[in-house]
Amino acid sequence: MIKIIYLLIGCITLGLIVSAGAASAQDTASAPSDVPVVGNYTQKQPCKGDGSDPPELKVTISPQGIDSKMGPCTFLDHSVDGKKFKAQIECKLPAGLLMSDITFTMKTDNIIEFVDRDQTYKATLYRCPQ
Repeated sequence: MIKIIYLLIGCITLGLIVSAGAASAQDTASAPSDVPVVGNYTQKQPCKGDGSDPPELKVTISPQGIDSKMGPCTFLDHSVDGKKFKAQIECKLPAGLLMSDITFTMKTDNIIEFVDRDQTYKATLYRCPQ
């Protein structure tokens, strides 16, 4: 009987350690990060920022992900390498989930080049005035 109690205590302790580790990893993954491209943009044409920009050209980038006419995308992982911001994203599209690697290259303070891993989609993003 005592062996069973010790076995149960060991299992419960192991379960608590694993749960605490998973919660800590989740907190780290969801913590805001340094995303150098955060802001409001238009794609394919300079942003006027006066409310007259076509909604289908608007792109919003937050520390958590990207929102555009394509749908919301979440940053799963990212890194900064000089003027390049690389990210692995998961997008919720009408056809289902899409995972991809993307790269933003900062050309100037207000212009960013965007390309996906397979170079099937490229766009120029223009930062909107504040």
